[in-house]
Amino acid sequence: MKLSSTAVRCAGIAGVLMGMMVVAGCETYPWQEQAKAPAFKPIDPAAQTAEMKRGVNVLSEDPGWKDPAKARFTPAHFKIIRDAGFSTVRIVMTPFASIDDSGRLDPAWLAHLDVMVKAALDDGLTVILDEHDYELCGKDVVVCRTKLNAFWSIAAPHFKDAPNRLVFEMLNEPHEALTAELWNTQLIETLAIMRASNPTRNVIIGPGNWNGLEALPKLVLPADDRHIIVAFHYYHPMEFTHQGAPWVPQYKQLGVTWGSEADYALLDKELDIVKAWSQAQNRPMTLDEFGAYETGAMADRVRWTNAVTRAAEARGFPWAYWQFDKDFIVYDIDKGAWVEPILHALIPLVQTSDTTH
Repeated sequence: MKLSSTAVRCAGIAGVLMGMMVVAGCETYPWQEQAKAPAFKPIDPAAQTAEMKRGVNVLSEDPGWKDPAKARFTPAHFKIIRDAGFSTVRIVMTPFASIDDSGRLDPAWLAHLDVMVKAALDDGLTVILDEHDYELCGKDVVVCRTKLNAFWSIAAPHFKDAPNRLVFEMLNEPHEALTAELWNTQLIETLAIMRASNPTRNVIIGPGNWNGLEALPKLVLPADDRHIIVAFHYYHPMEFTHQGAPWVPQYKQLGVTWGSEADYALLDKELDIVKAWSQAQNRPMTLDEFGAYETGAMADRVRWTNAVTRAAEARGFPWAYWQFDKDFIVYDIDKGAWVEPILHALIPLVQTSDTTH
């Protein structure tokens, strides 16, 4: 959730789409020829989630997006991630600032994304392309609509030949001004743009209210599109996971603990709600954000992280921890070392199905 780190008509985007055709056709990498993976073949979304398994969010606010020479995260980190036991990376992108008023995406920005996507695929990872401009979308739905449609009008055809281990995530955490009702309309419009070039690639779509599980009943997806995976995020309880985070002063109190029987029971109850919705809708799920901020006690953070991870796995949900570097970190780039207590809470040294507490 992070909080700070954050009807409609297709005719309204026609002018924007015309302005981006040149950029959309200029691929830095011809994926079918250069990526060390087969060309795209459709994969059932349930089979895809079974392959995704363990993931981590990467590249959030990395300086390399603006200047690759200043990047903290490099392609070499993908092998480190894979060797640690992860199978998926969720690439956190904020391209809106790189789209001009004519709807053209900065070629240098796209080239940097290409380098990262290709490296991750070549290292055998599933790659989620997460459009993460949720803050602007929560404030201005008109600009959000234009920018979101512009981005996917470029990115979707650009990656149309990439292998099926590349998954599109339409938009992270719609919220506030982008209400659940407006989001249901927007997602249909944006999905049509994506499907024009990727009719059977799996697309991740989450509900409104910050991808919160309580908003799942309000999410309306096209019944005839069965290449959709539904995302939810889990940061409950916020007073524990966000204690001391400077962007949420309402959770400034430190020393909040986690691990009582009631805490575990609530976790199980809430993830059972997600599982029940998934089964009723016949939609596979992914938990693609969860984490506890560094100012909480490490022992409690480890306990919570392990409990959420094992609870997700027990219900067949792949997961992606928030995040590799910056805050909530699991890897210290400056030291070149894993934050081992968090890493081993995610991926135990001795694999076990024991979920007792």
